[in-house]
Parts: sequence; C-alpha cells; structure tokens
Amino acid sequence: MNGVALRQGVAAVAGSVFSNEEFREAFGDRGRPGISPGQLALVSVLQFVEDLTDRQAAHAVRARIDVKYLLGLELTDPGFDFTVLTGFRQRLPDHGLEERVLDLLLERLAGQGLVSAGGRQRTDSTHVLAAVRRLNRLEFIGETLRACLEAVPAASAQWLVSWMDPAWQKRYGARTDAYRLPSERSERDRLAQQIAADGYRLLEAVHTSTAPTWLREIPAVTVLRTVWIQQFTRTVTDGVQEVGWRGKDDLPPGRALIASPYDPQARYSHKRGSACTGYKVHLSEDCTGSGQPHLITHVVTTDATANDATVVDAVHDASPPRASSPPNTSWTRDTPPPNSC
Repeated sequence: MNGVALRQGVAAVAGSVFSNEEFREAFGDRGRPGISPGQLALVSVLQFVEDLTDRQAAHAVRARIDVKYLLGLELTDPGFDFTVLTGFRQRLPDHGLEERVLDLLLERLAGQGLVSAGGRQRTDSTHVLAAVRRLNRLEFIGETLRACLEAVPAASAQWLVSWMDPAWQKRYGARTDAYRLPSERSERDRLAQQIAADGYRLLEAVHTSTAPTWLREIPAVTVLRTVWIQQFTRTVTDGVQEVGWRGKDDLPPGRALIASPYDPQARYSHKRGSACTGYKVHLSEDCTGSGQPHLITHVVTTDATANDATVVDAVHDASPPRASSPPNTSWTRDTPPPNSC
C-alpha cells in the first residue's frame, strides 16, 4: 500500500474518531482558541505511521496537500508550530488520557470487525532510551550533587550563599563531563570522598532548624538523599566522618537503583546482551485471523528491569475493557525492533 492510500485509509477509519470532546478535560475553557485536539491526535497517528519528528509532522501539515486533506484543512491553512505536539502529548498523561487515542481507534476498528474479542494476541517488549547521558559511577554522583546545587538556589539562593563553601562554585559549576576526571584509582577515590562529604554537608544543612522546611521537598534534594543512601556508607566516630563506596553486593537491586539525577524513574538494564538506561515498553498485537492486519491492541510501559513474562498477566487483566472477553495472550522472544537497544 502506497503512502497516499495508507493515509486515506487512516482518514476513513480515524477521521471522525478523534473529536475535540474526547480531549476536552485536558484543555481549558478560557484564553485564545487553540489547535483542535482531535486534529493533533490524528497528526500523532500520522507521526507513528510515517515515523516523523515533531518538526517534520508540523511541516507536513503546513506544506503537504495530502495531509491537509487528511485533516480536513483549507489549502491556505498555515498549520501550527511543532512545539504544539509536545504540549499535546504532555497534556494527555497529565489528565489521565494517555490511552485515549488507542482506545478510540480500537473501538472503531472493532466496529468494523478488524478486532474481535477472545482472539489471540502476542506481546513482546523493547527498550525506550531515557533522554539522559550514560555516566560512570564517579560522574553520576558528581552530576547528582551538581543538579541539586542548581535546584536549591533557584528556590532559596540567599540561604545557600549564606553558608556554602565558595570552592563549590568552581568544583561543581561545570558538568562533570566538561573536564577530565583523574585516571589514578587513588585520586578517583579521593574525589569520590570529597563529593560524598560535600553532599552530606548539603543534606545536613537542608535539615537544620534554620533552613526552610520546604527545601527538603525539592525533588533534586530527595534524589540526592536517595542516591547518597544507595551509593555510600557513612560512619561518624568521635566527630570523625568516614565515607566509602558501597560494594557491588551491597547496592540496591536494579529496579530501585537510580541511574540519572535528571530522570529518577529511569533504570539500567540488560536485554539480549545490550545495556540501556531508560524504560521498557510492552506491545501487544492481534494475530487472530489470516489475512487480517496485525493491529496493536495494548501498550504497557514499565521500568527497564521488569521481566517480560510478568507483564503478560497485567496485559490479560487490562484487556476486558476493550473487548467482551479476554484474549489468549502469548509472550514472544522475537528479535527486538531496530530501535531497541
């Protein structure tokens, strides 16, 4: 099927599915008129079909006649800025609508007999890379402390300046990947101990009676406290502090171990010999009848350490709302898609 025919087929099925009312709760009633959320949902489907970036999708709406036809727009319609798509995608999970587009499309497809209850479906997973840089352990703790020192002054700069060591500005002013770390093991250990001691000092200052209590609730402070618990051991004897790395066998399990201060939910994981930091998406597709299209019927996103086999039950339990009876679900070990790590 060529591209135009495919888009026309999508338009025939989905054109009237994504009404603005379906997404009304995610948008306010005040302010200037916005872009039709129903059209943005259809553009999101187009992005998936043609593997387009936000910029490419916005350009297609602005410049391509076939896409204007798909959306029912005038030829002179100027389209919208590509950042509108980012905002639309963010509004969906913020208002519990992240599955609305798939649910609406499946409902229409079921009405046309392309998806049936009690059929067969298979589930497999692939990794979703977090938008963070892979860091070694020393870089990770340095960047975690630096991220906290960036967040705290944004909330209470005067409090931080009143007690902070001036040397911290030079020590943590630049990203850890902006300079060369020591190569000698002894020097790296000394640097780790310095970073750990500075982190403990910051955490102690945040919990003093003179510090605003709400500083403890800043996400970056919470991440720093958790990372320091996970990565270091600390003993204080007669006022003398001793800090050291936790051994490999003393670290938390991978499902709890923070891998990046900028995405605390991302996890480090291996699959088929490949290592990733991020998440795992489990896709289920219908494979009931011969000659019928294999349609995605369910999507579950978990942390990267989740075992594929344990997700099948969750998929099975979540299937009845989309069908009158649950499907027969199988777990596959197929080769991962090209975009997986």
